[in-house]
Amino acid sequence: MTASPGVLDELTRLRARLPQVTGALAASVDGLVLARDTPDAEAEGVAALTAAALGVAVRLTEATGQGGFRELLVRGDSGYVATYAAGPAAVLTVTAEPRVNVGRLHLEARRAGARIGELVESAIDRTDRPDRTDRQDRQDRTDRQDRTDRHERRAPHTSTPG
Repeated sequence: MTASPGVLDELTRLRARLPQVTGALAASVDGLVLARDTPDAEAEGVAALTAAALGVAVRLTEATGQGGFRELLVRGDSGYVATYAAGPAAVLTVTAEPRVNVGRLHLEARRAGARIGELVESAIDRTDRPDRTDRQDRQDRTDRQDRTDRHERRAPHTSTPG
């Protein structure tokens, strides 16, 4: 799978919006690097580890009845590693300094992940269906964004102890 050039642009914009982000990597769910904006030369290794962590996280959310995977946050002594779903075929992994505002990290990375997911899906659609027009692709992206917006506006389910 090859990602569109827009994926790297999205990673660059994410790092510009959050200066405490030290690296950003988009990868397939299989662990192949799609794009990276990180000084770390070990992008392939991080992508492979992300795929392994994603497998465990997906099973954990399913086994506990929490639904589909959305994100994973790991805090170490020297900072954070966060992985976000980027559509069904890709993930966004971000490294950040320990002083990052985690709420803002989530906000910005979730948005970037959604856009990366759209870009990757569009690239897959073009590969799978080269006869599609740009207008059809734009309509599909709009439809997916509408579904995402409706899903995010729903109030989270909470239960009260009885």
